Amino acid sequence: MIDSGFETKSLRMELLLLVTFQAPAADVERIMEAVVTITPLRMGKYDGNAYQSAQGIERYRTLEGAAAGAEIELRRRPGTVEVSFELPDDQALAARVVEAIYQAHSYEEPVIRLQPLLASRSKGLNDRANPNRWWNTTGDWKQSASPVRENA
Repeated sequence: MIDSGFETKSLRMELLLLVTFQAPAADVERIMEAVVTITPLRMGKYDGNAYQSAQGIERYRTLEGAAAGAEIELRRRPGTVEVSFELPDDQALAARVVEAIYQAHSYEEPVIRLQPLLASRSKGLNDRANPNRWWNTTGDWKQSASPVRENA
């Protein structure tokens, strides 16, 4: 198993933490606002980096002592998503982030997971001529807020 970072010509693979949480889709903006007040979630020349899954169905049954009280039937809550983002491998920072998620979350027992991982970081090489880059394609997701600068 790979237990340390390494480099290729174009990338650095860095040891980071993957933070994942599940929440109702309506909670995500509030939770992420709390997270970015602690850390900008920066990746190279971008910040605010996170991934949100499509909505799914969460399954659970409340037990004795839960805020909703014990129930016999299994609940199925539609509209639940999973959000993930990366943090430096820093326990103090991770503790602040998971506490912020907990405080901003609507659940009594939110699902929050931390996992070590190797994640890529570009070395920032000039590859503007690469035909696979977004600025050289015509995908319908491409929106030009500002033109790509030649010397960037």
